[in-house]
Amino acid sequence: MAGSRCAPKNVTPSDNDAGQGDHDKGGREVRSGLRLAVLFGGRSCEHEVSVTSARSMLAAMNRDRYDIKLVGIDKAGRWLVSPDPAKFIAQSEVAGSDLTPVQISQSPATDDASGASPQTLDVDVIFPLLHGPFGEDGTVQGLLELSGIPYVGSGVLGSAVGMDKDMAKRVLDAARIPQVPWRMIRRIDWRRDPDAILDGLADEFAGTIFVKPANLGSSVGVSRAVTREERRAAIDEAAQFDLKIIVETEATGCKEIECAVLGNDTPQASTVGEIIPASEFYDYNDKYVDGRSRTEIPASLDENIIARVRELAVEVFQAVGALGLARVDFFVGETEQEIYVNEINTMPGFTPISMYPKLWEASGLPYAELVDRLIELAIERHSERSDLKTSL
Repeated sequence: MAGSRCAPKNVTPSDNDAGQGDHDKGGREVRSGLRLAVLFGGRSCEHEVSVTSARSMLAAMNRDRYDIKLVGIDKAGRWLVSPDPAKFIAQSEVAGSDLTPVQISQSPATDDASGASPQTLDVDVIFPLLHGPFGEDGTVQGLLELSGIPYVGSGVLGSAVGMDKDMAKRVLDAARIPQVPWRMIRRIDWRRDPDAILDGLADEFAGTIFVKPANLGSSVGVSRAVTREERRAAIDEAAQFDLKIIVETEATGCKEIECAVLGNDTPQASTVGEIIPASEFYDYNDKYVDGRSRTEIPASLDENIIARVRELAVEVFQAVGALGLARVDFFVGETEQEIYVNEINTMPGFTPISMYPKLWEASGLPYAELVDRLIELAIERHSERSDLKTSL
């Protein structure tokens, strides 16, 4: 049973002991002096969220255990470092005239507008704290695999499947994990014959629907729609951000529940929390601009429902091939308490309001120790993969 892998409250999760140095509160040795690169920013609409995540994580982590190199990726895709790290991370986005380009050793050399030669990034482990395309979708993970440097989070496959809601939903359907009815629309088909698609949606979805880009997070491009014209506008909006659009029925009468997962081969689930949106749904403004939504940890649910949510969170994590960390989002019926998986996020936010660190804090694993554990998991996985044969 997946539930046997769930971590009860106030028990620090562990796969295997790793590293040498100080001991954390769970009794594990934590290797000190690691050269850690934190990647933030990136080429997606979630650039600013990533910067906020990095700022929050750096403020909370055990900074004296690591030799930290801040590497910002600007909106053009350049990897940059700054002579003033404090100023660098304090900005809302990666930008500035005093930045120096860097590259990891196996990355191809690129021309830089400033004419400066890129420095080589020489580190022991990388934390790609990137959200959305070109960061959370397997692209950066593939580059890091080629570099041979351990990195936090899922690999190429888990990242790609988790990012693409269409593929993730297909995988979960195959694993018989419950989801609300959904459909994928290709942007090319929408632009070719929108009325035919709207006619098909009218037959398939009688009530309210949600429309989403298949490969974005943070509720970017997400709309709630009822009428035909609202549906047209919602699909047009989502089509600005992706080549595939997800349409799914509204989970009426449901609570929005989230669960955090941590681990590699033996993942463990946190306690669960509830998002209480201030608007019709938990959109980008509600998350990062207005800040009016509330969270309740632990969620007010029957103990059996909580246990099942945690089991399902681990099942989803393993079904998509996730590693290290993920947040799994659910809809839970308030009356009959049916459970539907909404989505998995393989690099959840680490902002001051983000649920992932909050859920582990409530489960007995403080923010700083959570970051330590994620770095340990990255090194453990890299060590396991290094043991594989690469020649006959």
